Amino acid sequence: MGAQVSNRIVIATGKRKTAIARAVIRPGKGRVWINGIPIEIYPIEMARLKMMEPLLLAGREIWGSVDIKVNVKGGGVMAQADAVRTAIARGLIAFTGSEKLKKIYKEYSRPMLAGDPRQTEPEKWMRYSARRWRQKSYR
Repeated sequence: MGAQVSNRIVIATGKRKTAIARAVIRPGKGRVWINGIPIEIYPIEMARLKMMEPLLLAGREIWGSVDIKVNVKGGGVMAQADAVRTAIARGLIAFTGSEKLKKIYKEYSRPMLAGDPRQTEPEKWMRYSARRWRQKSYR
């Protein structure tokens, strides 16, 4: 367990749309909780797989030497999953200080570290949505 540093705690954040995740990473036994739920029994499978990507890419040696607690709020299910994924990836890099791990994440998926700046467009006045306008009838 070469990645473990004694009594060091790292706090990392991740955002996606309106979801914000805060991850606290400390030395431990490889346990991960999302809002108090162990990641292994997280109810939504697609979200669970997305959140586990940075852990699986890091490998069992790094994953097994840390405990991660993530609090996430706002947004929908998949936006929260993306925010958690970003927070865990950034936190593991900060915890281990590994350039090799950073390179692995960037090659796999750049938004895992860089984030995704897209936001929903605000609704305009006299419209149903941001772009939709009333239909015109000429005939």
